[in-house]
Amino acid sequence: MTETLSPSHNVVLTDTAASKVKNLLEQEGRDDLRLRVAVQPGGCSGLIYQLFFDERLMEDDLVRDFDGVEVVVDKMSSPYIDGASVDFEDTIQKQGFTIDNPNAQGSCACGDSFS
Repeated sequence: MTETLSPSHNVVLTDTAASKVKNLLEQEGRDDLRLRVAVQPGGCSGLIYQLFFDERLMEDDLVRDFDGVEVVVDKMSSPYIDGASVDFEDTIQKQGFTIDNPNAQGSCACGDSFS
């Protein structure tokens, strides 16, 4: 019997971000959620990131596991964030998830969108 694997993507979740996601899921008491990373039209530069927990898995989703944390990228978003790295910062200046995307040619002043 051959195990069927979902196609993968090239978005990377750092160890720090994976740990934070695990903590958030434990606080929610849920083990059926995945971290979805997507882009959609919007913002002042053209595209905005979407980062949220999702219990759904669509047919064309690309999935990659990071130490027990499943990161899901839809097929349409994949080319825009291929090779991107998701991290978590916890400093005096900033707290939250960050996305370092080598495909972003420019971003807006607020940093919420890219082109």
